[in-house]
Amino acid sequence: MPRFGFRGSGDNLAMTTPIQCLPAWLALALLSASTHGLQEQPSDAAALRTGAGPIKSQPEALAENAEPTIDLHPRESASASGSKEFAVLSVQTEALPLNFDVIVLGGTSAGVVAAVKVARLGRSVLLIEPGQHLGGMSSAGLGATDIGNKRAIGGMAREFYRRVKQHYAGDSAWRWQSRDQFRGGGHEPADDAAWTFEPHVAEAIFEELVAEAGVTVVRGQRLDLKQGVGKIGSRIFSIRMENGDDYRAKVFIDATYEGDLMALSGVSFHVGREANAIYGETLNGLQTAQAIKHQFTNQPDPFIEPGDPASGWLPGIGPAPTEADGVGDQRIQAYCFRLCATNVPENRVTWPKPEGYDPARYELLLRNSEAGDHRIPWNPVLMPNGKTDSNNNFAVSTDHIGANQEYPNGNYATRAGIIANHVGYQQGLMWTLANDPRVPGNVREHFNEWGLAADEFTDNGHWPHQLYIREARRMVSDVVVTELHCRGARRVDDPVGLAAYTMDSHNVQRYADANGAVRNEGDVQAGGFPPWPIPYEAIRPRTEECTNLLVPVCVSASHIAYGSLRMEPVFMVLGESAAEAACLAIETETTVQGIDYPTLQARLEKSGQVLKWE
Repeated sequence: MPRFGFRGSGDNLAMTTPIQCLPAWLALALLSASTHGLQEQPSDAAALRTGAGPIKSQPEALAENAEPTIDLHPRESASASGSKEFAVLSVQTEALPLNFDVIVLGGTSAGVVAAVKVARLGRSVLLIEPGQHLGGMSSAGLGATDIGNKRAIGGMAREFYRRVKQHYAGDSAWRWQSRDQFRGGGHEPADDAAWTFEPHVAEAIFEELVAEAGVTVVRGQRLDLKQGVGKIGSRIFSIRMENGDDYRAKVFIDATYEGDLMALSGVSFHVGREANAIYGETLNGLQTAQAIKHQFTNQPDPFIEPGDPASGWLPGIGPAPTEADGVGDQRIQAYCFRLCATNVPENRVTWPKPEGYDPARYELLLRNSEAGDHRIPWNPVLMPNGKTDSNNNFAVSTDHIGANQEYPNGNYATRAGIIANHVGYQQGLMWTLANDPRVPGNVREHFNEWGLAADEFTDNGHWPHQLYIREARRMVSDVVVTELHCRGARRVDDPVGLAAYTMDSHNVQRYADANGAVRNEGDVQAGGFPPWPIPYEAIRPRTEECTNLLVPVCVSASHIAYGSLRMEPVFMVLGESAAEAACLAIETETTVQGIDYPTLQARLEKSGQVLKWE
């Protein structure tokens, strides 16, 4: 089959097929590209480190879908002069990509809501989920909905929680206990929604939503981190998956927890804690003075050989920070799995002992117990049917502190290794707490009453399919949401949703101080403010960087402000707002930055979104 395109190096591009043989729309695009020139895409490592992306032109002729396929993903080859040669544009009639109005990358709760909303608005949409499950953390064990004031949640997010209530209204939903036996919260009779739920119930609702809306879903495909974004000027033209499939759309929504599409599109982002001085904050950067919760209350010896500093630190412990509080760094909140456990014997699976179990990983836990800390180190929030959403608690718990630093900018192999490390750590932790004779008897007895729920995550050994990525990349746009927004000290004229949780950061590092005392650092829990508005400018990039991308998860926010808005219901709210904005941009033939906000506001309010706190 014929293949048309430019070949050449630098700006010296030569046609391989006479331009008069091409359709007029494609000839115009090719001439524009040859005039402006195209730049090689960065390697995955460089792009993921810096957020740099390709610099390309934006001929309007390519804004509309057309029958032939344009391949904007450069392929490098060696030329005689040693310069790099690119197949800049090509038409491949044998492998046409799919064309959509909107493509949503990431089947998180935000991604599902965004895709369903686009479909309900009558636009074609493709939802791409790199894994096999929809719902992100909402279907991966995080069933204890984190939101300060639930009246701040409206629109499709509230619809999701109403469907949760409808599910549990039926007697058939209560398999392992009766409704009267449930002692957890989140199921108030006077409330129109329910806020605690089992993982498989959430996933079924997300599947129901996409099926009802007729959303096209592609599973098991990952964005190509080397040449995954085709861009013309500031506009994404197409994306490429690792298997070589190309997909085109007018607007793209990056609803992943990692923000790979955002980063590869040349959008600025930040990883880690900013210095307080950058945005005039008080709770960002290093926070040793704030480190009072989830802390050591006893004094376990931190050295491999007790009392011998020359032997080195126990696993997971590092040297004390030397910087002053408020200084920025690259550290991020610890990750964990939100385990769905049960104490119903008929549905309980014994805690698995991981392959390659290393007791040295838990020596600090055991020494801490021996030093007198007999607290039960987890937070099992009760879910229906005798289950839990289990979170981190106290000094040594499910958070694998300091083990995730390379995750945000890592490639897939790096991330897979980090995920496996977290699986091994947390499985080994639970097995140790239930079995090691050095664990206090009351603690061992408690953990032997619990185990993994046999009817959850049945395709993954009853283990959650999603690691809790509390924080990864965060976009840097024209507006960066900060502590000042959380406290109401910044005016927002373009709200697209409300955040209603405390500024909440989990620990980021563990160290031994000058006296040999082990300390966790990074935990901040600061509230006392009402729900606050999230600006539209925080979910769309700068105009010069990308004009057809929306980012409802890796939002433009500082580390500490992100700790307030990084909640699943808020991600759903922002996903719906992003979908409405995307469709408005398509309808009015403008960029995501150029839409009319009063029109967007009216549509969001009509959909039941809560944009102002009265």
